[in-house]
Amino acid sequence: MGNVPNVREMIQLNISKNKNTSDKIMPKFLFVTASISILTTVGIILTLVIDAAKFFSSVPLAEVFSTNLSPLGANPSFGILPLINGTIFTTLIAMLVAIPFGLSSAIYLSQFASESKRKILKPMMEVLAGIPTIVYGFFAYSFVTPLLMKIIPSLEAKNVISPGIVMGIMIIPLVASLSEDAMNAVPESMKEGALGLGSTRLEVAFKVVIPAAISGIMASFVLGISRAIGETMIVAIASGSSKAFTFDITKSMQTMTAYIVEFTSGDAGSGTVGYYSLYAVGLLLFLFTLIMNLLAQYISKKYREEY
Repeated sequence: MGNVPNVREMIQLNISKNKNTSDKIMPKFLFVTASISILTTVGIILTLVIDAAKFFSSVPLAEVFSTNLSPLGANPSFGILPLINGTIFTTLIAMLVAIPFGLSSAIYLSQFASESKRKILKPMMEVLAGIPTIVYGFFAYSFVTPLLMKIIPSLEAKNVISPGIVMGIMIIPLVASLSEDAMNAVPESMKEGALGLGSTRLEVAFKVVIPAAISGIMASFVLGISRAIGETMIVAIASGSSKAFTFDITKSMQTMTAYIVEFTSGDAGSGTVGYYSLYAVGLLLFLFTLIMNLLAQYISKKYREEY
């Protein structure tokens, strides 16, 4: 009996017998697959920074931060302010649509809708997130714009209002879904306590649930802004390609993403300043979305309530 190995020794003996080449290779393979996203991000950043540096070495900063954008003119100029202006206006209009409708939908689904209604309404709303953005673009150009032209006679065929509204509709599911998740995370005891003190369901929603879920709600707003800034096809189709610096939202403006789409269609010869301007705009767009995502994480951590 003294020579019989104990359970621990038997397990170690079994492991050593069954140890084969796959046990050595698989951890390395899994490490490589886990590193792909990091390596891809590093590659994107390096590509943008290296080629954008060639642009900034050729174009003075005074010209870059001017309002004169004419990349294909006889005397090309690369003022980036008209693109930033167009991007900001379309994003603001989109969020003016997405925030009230998305937050209202989240409040209803989480606080007022029955379970049967929630199972029907939420999937129907999330169908919006599955529609290709190019379809949204044609919807904005062929339906929303003609409708708005009847209300605003001075509205041009290509404008900022129409794509901004449609972008807001597209972002509603994002805001609603994330906000609803944040509201559902609020403990039932807080809601029941407020109801027990005589509060109405509406008062509970606005005075208890929303303040308690504010970190998740604000994060959904910031992520919605990031989504609007990076949107391409809707603005490329419906907002036009005017490079004029204007504050008139009834007129055509060009966003940073639409500028990239226009130039990658073949107008910019490889190695030219216009070609490298694509990377400069892409780098600026990357920084904008990165800042928005970092801000969303900061807000979520700073104002998160632990229950």
